[in-house]
Amino acid sequence: MRYMIIVRATKDSERGAMPEEAMFAAMAQYHEELQRAGALLDASGLQPSAKGWRVRYSGGKRSVIDGPFAEAKELIAGYTLIEVKSREEAIEWTRRFPNPVGEDAEAEIEVRQLFELDDFGNSEAVERFREMGLGPKK
Repeated sequence: MRYMIIVRATKDSERGAMPEEAMFAAMAQYHEELQRAGALLDASGLQPSAKGWRVRYSGGKRSVIDGPFAEAKELIAGYTLIEVKSREEAIEWTRRFPNPVGEDAEAEIEVRQLFELDDFGNSEAVERFREMGLGPKK
């Protein structure tokens, strides 16, 4: 089972402020533990939305909308992808996730399970995704 741990953006992260060294060290330690346990698939911080864009679809047309985007609390600042055996194991790992804005501050992370190719049933399109090597690596 794969899960994405989603770290919400803050006004500071949207300004491009880097995390304090203590936070970076806590995140490094946590991710090293995930790696030693064989659960870490990927992790990264995201650049501020000012460096990004959105594509809007309307009636078969596509338009590009440059950032920044207004609501920092609706944006993602980073993520960690893990692969574990159960929801309970995912919960245990995410309880240990360092507070992304500092231990004494109010914050929230979101955790979402990824779909697996088997969730979609058998079809030619699903087989095309399997051939690309997408999905769980274990």
